[in-house]
Amino acid sequence: MTVGIKDVARLAGVSPATVSRVLAGRAVDSDMQERVLAAVKSTGYRPNLSARRLRSQHSNTIGLIVADIRNPFFTAVSRTIEDVAYARGMRVILCNTDEDPAKEEMYLRLMQEERVTGAILAPTRRGVEKVDAIPKDFPIVLIDRAGTSRQHDSVLLDNHAMAALLVRHLHEQGYRRIAGLFGAASTTGAERRAGYEQAMAQLGLDPEAVLVDHAPGAAEAAVARLLQATSRPEALIASNGVMLTRVLHAVRDMGLVIPGDVALAGFDNEPWMELVGDGLTVIEQPVAEIGRTAMTMLLDRLDHPDAAARRIVLDGRCLVRGSSTPIRRTSAAA
Repeated sequence: MTVGIKDVARLAGVSPATVSRVLAGRAVDSDMQERVLAAVKSTGYRPNLSARRLRSQHSNTIGLIVADIRNPFFTAVSRTIEDVAYARGMRVILCNTDEDPAKEEMYLRLMQEERVTGAILAPTRRGVEKVDAIPKDFPIVLIDRAGTSRQHDSVLLDNHAMAALLVRHLHEQGYRRIAGLFGAASTTGAERRAGYEQAMAQLGLDPEAVLVDHAPGAAEAAVARLLQATSRPEALIASNGVMLTRVLHAVRDMGLVIPGDVALAGFDNEPWMELVGDGLTVIEQPVAEIGRTAMTMLLDRLDHPDAAARRIVLDGRCLVRGSSTPIRRTSAAA
């Protein structure tokens, strides 16, 4: 038997119009929303997306364009966005740009041609400079990176403050020569570099910031150059989860011990990071909150297309583990 919207409404004890509002992501009473979503799950109801597309002139599909799906941050955020979209009867098209502006431009054009409901975008560094040229009638929410855009909604981590927090933590553990490796192709890397350099200057330390290209072997080569120098760093900061993994491999390939030979800290938190030695010190981003907030902002934008753009900046938290235990200095080095 085919389940219709009236069946869902009857089970939830609401009107069919309320069911439609919930599935479209419109604001309703939280109790009603929970009852409708429970009824949808119980009945297995799926909306007629083809008919809805003809009525609304869009596909009830969300475009999600990320820079690197291997990055644990983007993996986790994508999962949350998909969960929220599914609960609203919407679909998600996931695209991966590999920090390539040409791929990014192609996917954005595809989304507009396919009349998707809207897009959630983590732009490349070049892309974020041109994002305000995208028409306002195509709803976009920027995640992770927003640059100076004031036309589109965005939800971001306070990259500057979180990078500075890592520097201060390492300094409190006795580290003075702290090098940072930052993605060269993203505004996130630039913002974290700025936070790192400011914190180092405030502490009277000499910064050593290295820009790393989004290419195989680039992070490993940068680590080798740093750690083979005469006055090598006492600690390293990696500006994202993928880079943290590569830095860890490079240190181990050189036969060095963490934190005995060099301390290590970075961004993004994955379960395996607790299992490396006594664990890796990282900034854990509120990935679920970022994903839910991005979807909420996108749906709100559909209801209020002329409202002023909003920028929401969230804090992460520093998970201190064994990779940044207090430095042990010889009396001569001290």
